[in-house]
Amino acid sequence: MNDYAVKVENLTKKYTGSTALADINLSFPAGQITGLIGPNGSGKSTLLKIIAGLVIKDIGQVDIPVVKSKNIMDEIAFLPEINHLYNWMKVEEAVSFFNDQYQDFSLKKAHELIDFMNLKKTQKIKELSKGMVGRLKLVLTLARQVPLLIMDEPLSGIDPNSRARILESLISEYDAEKQSIIISTHEVMEAERYFDYVIFLENSKVKLSGNADDLRAEYNKSIQQLVREVFQ
Repeated sequence: MNDYAVKVENLTKKYTGSTALADINLSFPAGQITGLIGPNGSGKSTLLKIIAGLVIKDIGQVDIPVVKSKNIMDEIAFLPEINHLYNWMKVEEAVSFFNDQYQDFSLKKAHELIDFMNLKKTQKIKELSKGMVGRLKLVLTLARQVPLLIMDEPLSGIDPNSRARILESLISEYDAEKQSIIISTHEVMEAERYFDYVIFLENSKVKLSGNADDLRAEYNKSIQQLVREVFQ
């Protein structure tokens, strides 16, 4: 069994007039929750989209051992930062749509999470607040039974009082023997205690990475404090 869920080597991605990722090398450990941290424009979203097969890399290799099929999204659940849902749908219709799209989708789990997130099944997505849309996106992602979950800013727009409950829900559903999770987030203070491993990106390059507890011990700082030091 591989000790990594994802490994990237010499990965480079350029857009017109800018470099999103500059020859980066890193691994996301298998069976762990990895926090991907960095300021806006550091390349986090591009990296996650390349891993999920949504953006084509320019140079380099991406190895994802758990992916066995030709369709990468059959074995990866990806939660984008943007609202990717159809606004005309009701909550229950979005659930039904995802159930039809993915064989690994659990209706039972989705309905349990809808209740937990205090969402109304009959409400249209266009009527939901940004925070409620964020909750629905989490429901649709966490209801999938896949070996790799990738979440880009899953707490964006969600009120601080709800974040802790949502993170607790995420962890309670997490099976380290069967899953690996990658979370990109600016909400480091709330999320850091759930991270097993952290990767800091800045200016399209890896600034620092390592086991979260080891980094805390080495620098005698919390991950949140390290964020301020690394990106000062």
